[in-house]
Amino acid sequence: MIPAWLYDFRVQAIIVALLAFALYANTFKHEYALDDTIVIVKNEYVHEGFAGIDDIFTKDAFDSYYKQFNSSNQLSGGRYRPLSIVTFAIEQQFFGAVPVDKVDSVLARGLSYEMKSKEEQQFLRNMHIRHVFNVLWYMACVVVLLYFFRYIVFRDNHIMALIAAVLFTAHPIHTEVVANVKSRDEIMSLLLLCGTFIYAFKYYENKKIITLISAMVCLFMAFLAKEYAISMILLLPLAFYVFNGFTIGQCFMAVLPYLGVVGAYLAWRFSIVAPMNESSDNDLLNNPYANADKTEQLATKISTSLNYVKLLIFPHPLSSDYSYNTIPYKNFSHPQVWASLIVHGALFRWMFKFFTKRHVLSFALAFYLLNLLIVCNLIFNIGGTMGERLIFHSSVGFCIIVAYFLYKAMEMIKPAATGRLAIAGCVVLITALYGFKTIDRNQYWFNDETLFAEDIKTTPNSVLVNSNVASSYINMAEAEKDTVKKFEALRTGVKYYNKVLQIHPTFVSGYMNRGVAYLKLGIPDSAKFNYDMARKLYPNYPKLYEVYYNLGVCYYLSGRLQEAIGIWQQVMQMEPKYIVAQQSINTATQQLMAAQQAMLQQQQAAQQPPKK
Repeated sequence: MIPAWLYDFRVQAIIVALLAFALYANTFKHEYALDDTIVIVKNEYVHEGFAGIDDIFTKDAFDSYYKQFNSSNQLSGGRYRPLSIVTFAIEQQFFGAVPVDKVDSVLARGLSYEMKSKEEQQFLRNMHIRHVFNVLWYMACVVVLLYFFRYIVFRDNHIMALIAAVLFTAHPIHTEVVANVKSRDEIMSLLLLCGTFIYAFKYYENKKIITLISAMVCLFMAFLAKEYAISMILLLPLAFYVFNGFTIGQCFMAVLPYLGVVGAYLAWRFSIVAPMNESSDNDLLNNPYANADKTEQLATKISTSLNYVKLLIFPHPLSSDYSYNTIPYKNFSHPQVWASLIVHGALFRWMFKFFTKRHVLSFALAFYLLNLLIVCNLIFNIGGTMGERLIFHSSVGFCIIVAYFLYKAMEMIKPAATGRLAIAGCVVLITALYGFKTIDRNQYWFNDETLFAEDIKTTPNSVLVNSNVASSYINMAEAEKDTVKKFEALRTGVKYYNKVLQIHPTFVSGYMNRGVAYLKLGIPDSAKFNYDMARKLYPNYPKLYEVYYNLGVCYYLSGRLQEAIGIWQQVMQMEPKYIVAQQSINTATQQLMAAQQAMLQQQQAAQQPPKK
């Protein structure tokens, strides 16, 4: 017999919550990585605390970052996900909000490699706390997910619900979602979607209007967390059909109030998100299929979807980035394309087959496939090829399926006691393996340096991974006191940027940062070539005049006064009010004239006959 206490919700909730805490406690001392920079570190509205909340709700999620690069929306459809960003702003209010009139100086100062200043050290301590909050959000999410399983999906089998919740909690593919603070939007989205299901079903039990309103509020907030809530248009009526035995007509009537929520959200969203910058569609980092023809685009998108199945079944190796050129373009002669078509075709077939039987597997397959359709680029352009965080919602369907078949396998084993022991051993073994991988993977999310140094082994052709590894070497050189080691780090950074620009010849940041490395190496001609390329590709690069001013300084320190003056004259054309450049021109001109005068005197002296 399975002990009676194991069926109790409180016991099961403690199990999954403690499991989540144990698996992710090693992230509490982490710093920031990946998109944390865009969403938190470089987000003026977050730094402003409560004062920034209005802007967070009325602007694109990346608005602050775009402004700092003199740009606008670079992603198809924009990104409107204010809910998680508001939580970051609230946290910042208690950490210490930055006054609105001083936030620009905070963003401009940035963070150095060694984190020496008091402000930098305080920022990292704040990030530690944010990581703790992320784990707490995840614990809340898996507990609500457990309740969703018990109350709706496995209402007659609470052990099956526990198995599904445990598998979901421990799955290593979720490490990006929990270990990367920015991905709190994924956690909040799933939590609120589960809340929508729960309140929607409770309404048909108690018929209280407050319950219906609660369900509608949860759905609207789920939209504010992330756009994935659009899948509820089909998943909610399907759940009523499968689990409550509603007719098709009853399902349609039941979902009508929620369609109003969807309409209100879409109207609000489209009034806020700006149209995409037209040039961004040709940027390989925002549109990785820009260099592929229509056939290659379709074939590559189809084949890439199979990668998610593989990672859910066998989550190794994992990577933080799958952008250009990690996944090469494919055509319909590639076997993975057809394997993906066969696998997903079979999944859709089984979903419809089980639908007629009102079977739980129909709902599980729909949960997986509908959420996959949102992120696989076949319907919506997500601005990337794939990402482990993007399968977070779909993995719920996967865990339902695995839990179902594990439990059914137990029932087939006789005697029953042996079956129960076998299933317990199987779940413990899977959880242990998942847990080991999760804890191991977490350590690399410490910061950008540790993350990309590891992931370049997995995705060696990724532009972003190579670029970030290169940047980390340049940052290390900045902190290095030994000249030999400093120059070695800079040359290594240049080597990685050479690879980046070989893969992506129009990558502006690649040229700009390689130019910085050459400048630090004291090679101004190579720095100038890179800056000129960046300027040609992106004339509106922020504070370009300061970059060229530093280039002029490098020429000046090399004793090449004429070249320095020429560069500073360009600076004055870019920014006529930049007085420092004019002062430098005056100083260098005086030195050049003095040097020319001295040379002329030497020549005249050499031409005079010697005195007798």
